[in-house]
Amino acid sequence: MSIFKNKKTYIVLIIILFLGCLILVVTNATDSSNGIEDFPDSYKPYLEELAKKHPNWKFTALYTNLDWTYVIDNENEFGKNLVPKNYSDRWKNTKPGEYNVEVDAGWVDSSRQAVEFCMDPRNFLNEVRIFQFEGLSFSEQTNNLDGVEKILYGTEFYNTKVSYVTSSGQTINMSEKYSDLILRGGQTSKVSPYHLASRIKQEVGPFLSHASISGTVPGFEGLYNFYNIGATSSSEPMGAIKNGLQYAKDGKGASEATKTKFLIPWNTKERAITGGAIFIGDSYINQGQNTVYLQKFDVTGSSLFWHQYMTNVLAPYSESKSIYNGYKNSNLLDIPMDFIIPIYNNMPEIPTQSPSINPSDFTDDNTRVYCTATNVNVRTGPGTSYEVITMLQNGNQMTRIKKGIGTGDRWDMVKLSNGIIGYISQNYVTELPPVQIEKIELSIDNKVINKGETKKLEVKITPEEAKDHKVIFSSSNPNVVTVDDKGNLRGITSGKAIITVKAEENNVQSSVEIEVYSKVTNILIDNNDVYMQVGDAFKINAEVEPDDANEKGILFESSNSNTVTVDTNGNLEAKQEGTVIIMVKSKENEEIKKECNVTVVRKMEDSEIHFDSSLNLDSLEISGIDYDKNKVSDLKDLITTDLELEFVNYKGETLEDDDIVGTGSKILVKENGIILRKYTIIIYGDSNGDGKINSVDLLVLQRHILELQKLDDIFMKASNVRKIGAKPTSVDLLLIQRHILGLQKIEQ
Repeated sequence: MSIFKNKKTYIVLIIILFLGCLILVVTNATDSSNGIEDFPDSYKPYLEELAKKHPNWKFTALYTNLDWTYVIDNENEFGKNLVPKNYSDRWKNTKPGEYNVEVDAGWVDSSRQAVEFCMDPRNFLNEVRIFQFEGLSFSEQTNNLDGVEKILYGTEFYNTKVSYVTSSGQTINMSEKYSDLILRGGQTSKVSPYHLASRIKQEVGPFLSHASISGTVPGFEGLYNFYNIGATSSSEPMGAIKNGLQYAKDGKGASEATKTKFLIPWNTKERAITGGAIFIGDSYINQGQNTVYLQKFDVTGSSLFWHQYMTNVLAPYSESKSIYNGYKNSNLLDIPMDFIIPIYNNMPEIPTQSPSINPSDFTDDNTRVYCTATNVNVRTGPGTSYEVITMLQNGNQMTRIKKGIGTGDRWDMVKLSNGIIGYISQNYVTELPPVQIEKIELSIDNKVINKGETKKLEVKITPEEAKDHKVIFSSSNPNVVTVDDKGNLRGITSGKAIITVKAEENNVQSSVEIEVYSKVTNILIDNNDVYMQVGDAFKINAEVEPDDANEKGILFESSNSNTVTVDTNGNLEAKQEGTVIIMVKSKENEEIKKECNVTVVRKMEDSEIHFDSSLNLDSLEISGIDYDKNKVSDLKDLITTDLELEFVNYKGETLEDDDIVGTGSKILVKENGIILRKYTIIIYGDSNGDGKINSVDLLVLQRHILELQKLDDIFMKASNVRKIGAKPTSVDLLLIQRHILGLQKIEQ
């Protein structure tokens, strides 16, 4: 099942989705090589089990910053997510007037529970279903013909040479196989051919006779659509298929440029496979929706919940098994892979269970139990047909959340000591004796920890027989100190928080206050090269990083007070001609410092140089330059002086009249070769100093915000397009983006 909504805003989406992905992928700084430490505690135990089996796998946390209820409310709209009509009522929307209404032939609207189950990533963090989160870009290292063929195994595409019918009824027999076309389509589109092969199986099934690829549908002879692109739902017989073939014919009114890009018309199977792959890559994978899950559930970017490839709510679930089988049959499961897994705010403590699991077969429970056999599987559901999450040994303890009471084989829903929730056969479960925790004692070597530091909180439980009973760790302020279920504390920002450890089985608890100290890591100054004239005053603005540093004090020192003096607030006064170095140091740690070079020259009268009123002159910084008129010659027209003017870029390279002036460029005012003044230019929004405002500036600022590459002081000031505060934020990022899109011009 597929839905593609024809929009004319793809150019906008390229930037918006790119921006959204970079902003939303927020991870904590860790030393972990597989990324697990970046995830919430409810995800970690499942990922740790996978990492044990596949140490080459990496996991990327996609923090969507979306509220869970908000996401489900928006995805639970009528017709957005469908299930087969023959499914049980727990899978289907049962509202009066909507129950069993066929949105497409044989498909009806899904229940809220079905949406919650399919959207909660924690339900699928096992070896099979995790492949709905696999990154889907093309890889020379992993993608090959043998792997494609193994994915196609069991279908009529497998090991089969391609033949197709032209619009005139002529049959064309190719020497190449379907796997050849799929691999080549992946190379061209930069999309994994394994994904393309799995998508074809999902969309048209195992048979070459499927109407979308038969080439024989009346009115659409000789046309093919392997991915059901544009196959929007319709009540007309074969309506969805005809809509898809209409797209294969003319792109449903697409421009000539679009049709050329996607190789439309799809009047050969190769054009259909490759052109459709380009479409998938262009519209989804290469725009940030680069997993099966994200293509089904659009939870990134700015236009949420509409750019969704398919309507089958279980499509990611079923496609993941096809992808897994392809890798398994190709012996590729242990190659390096990256899985991009979404995280939502305020997720339920226990993931929503599959609608296939009958709640009447269970009763709520909270009993401590233990495993009575070796190598016992814990599964995702109550039966051997469900995937294995982990394996227990004799004596392993757990909490039974729900007890099986149904007929036949009974299964219990359990929560393991590491947080994993799954099902275990009741044949291997016995209740623990009713020993309970009587006392909890906490100890730590130092109650003051540094920001970013991890310390272990030691927990002693009395009596000894209860030492393995479940305790719950909590922080009164997780923004200051976090604590996981093993007692590992991590300092997040300066402040204090109460860490409480409470017995799950009763009200016994104990607490300790932890203080986080944030050390100074850097000093920022707004100028590192200043030209002054005798008698001038100037202020060096300085601040420490990070913002939450406990000690914010700064020391200033002049290398020659006879030439330039500096006070405790960074105020300079030029006494005589010469050069000095102003040292700016952290009061906490004088090894953290910055230097400002100050050159003092003769007094120059204001009448010797005049700037046009259109320019903004703030001390020795010039802004207000017309973004469309920023050549050297344009600026010279705005300056009146008999003195010599030299323009250099931020690298110190001389600029000619036709060269563009950018952020960090300088105007050197000289007399007989001696620099009397040095003005620094700021163009707001130009974060990289090339004098242009484009997607490069977006990337540079994104990397600064994500702390991947710090901006120099003048570029940080230019990136702060709101001119509020000292540092640019994601709001400035959005304003630069809107300028690029022509929606809101940056005021210089």
